[in-house]
Amino acid sequence: MNRAAVVGLSAILAFFALYTSPAVSLDRVRIGSSSSGVSPNNGAIYAAELKGLFKKHGIEVEVIEIGGGAARGVSALVAGDIQFLGGGGAAAISAALKGADLMLVASVLNKGIQRVMARPDVKSPADLKGKKIGISRFGSASHTVLQIMLRRWDITPSEVQVIQVGSSPAMLTSLDKGWIDAAVLTVPSIFVAEDKGYRVLADLADLDIDYLHEAMVSKQSYLRSHRDQATRFIKGYIEGIAYFKRNKKESVEVLRRKLRMEPGREDRYLARMYDLYAGKYFDKVPYPSLKGVETVLEFLAKEEPKAKGADPKSFLDSSIVRELEASGFINSLYEN
Repeated sequence: MNRAAVVGLSAILAFFALYTSPAVSLDRVRIGSSSSGVSPNNGAIYAAELKGLFKKHGIEVEVIEIGGGAARGVSALVAGDIQFLGGGGAAAISAALKGADLMLVASVLNKGIQRVMARPDVKSPADLKGKKIGISRFGSASHTVLQIMLRRWDITPSEVQVIQVGSSPAMLTSLDKGWIDAAVLTVPSIFVAEDKGYRVLADLADLDIDYLHEAMVSKQSYLRSHRDQATRFIKGYIEGIAYFKRNKKESVEVLRRKLRMEPGREDRYLARMYDLYAGKYFDKVPYPSLKGVETVLEFLAKEEPKAKGADPKSFLDSSIVRELEASGFINSLYEN
């Protein structure tokens, strides 16, 4: 057989080997989101999902939007229906105090990002007394944030009427119709409310409040038994953070696709949203905040005696993030 024939046969065999070999097996990981619907809080997860960054690390991820507040997400995690829960840091700590096998392993958002906004006739927090304030659900992040702010303003919960409304757009509609006087809003509803002249009573991101707004929670037992899988998931997640922060045009399109925002009319909101999350909200190295845990425990201590003497460190397992930072993996994502 001459040389040309050998080369040709080798090419044919290589072709068939490539297309008949078994596909690389990916580990399936389900992550629940406890945000009220699809949310820019999950921008890094969406980027990692749509750009194949989880698959790069051998993970087939399924993102599940869990409505009804953080408590439902925690229940799904405890039941083993999902392996990770994004959001719900306060609910996870509350469940852990009651014996749930939960740990906070990462957190890209360690501050509140909501704004308490009110109709123009509400000129200061003191004017909220006797008024109706909208939140998404009892036990949700919006509810926790409102309670923290009421305490700061020396307003007791009995002095206001808290109304469960649903999503941030639903709260904005309720404000427009006069059904509520104030609401705890997130973007892009915040931008729309500003354009309509609603008053900002508090911007959580500008206050000295550490808060686990978008913590990544998992079960201790899962982290022990599936350490490699969990590490690869967190690698994909952290790479998603870096991609989101470094690629504005592509990340804006990721948000547009996930949030189903219309091209053109809503572009200015998308750009503002991206700038806030990429530049101000998302942490490059997603350590869950110890001070954030302390904030939650202080808040829970009023009704949960176990919170008073709890060690904040006992709710954290930052070992995967710490290992990835020490290895140089995270810094490598921001080079060039």
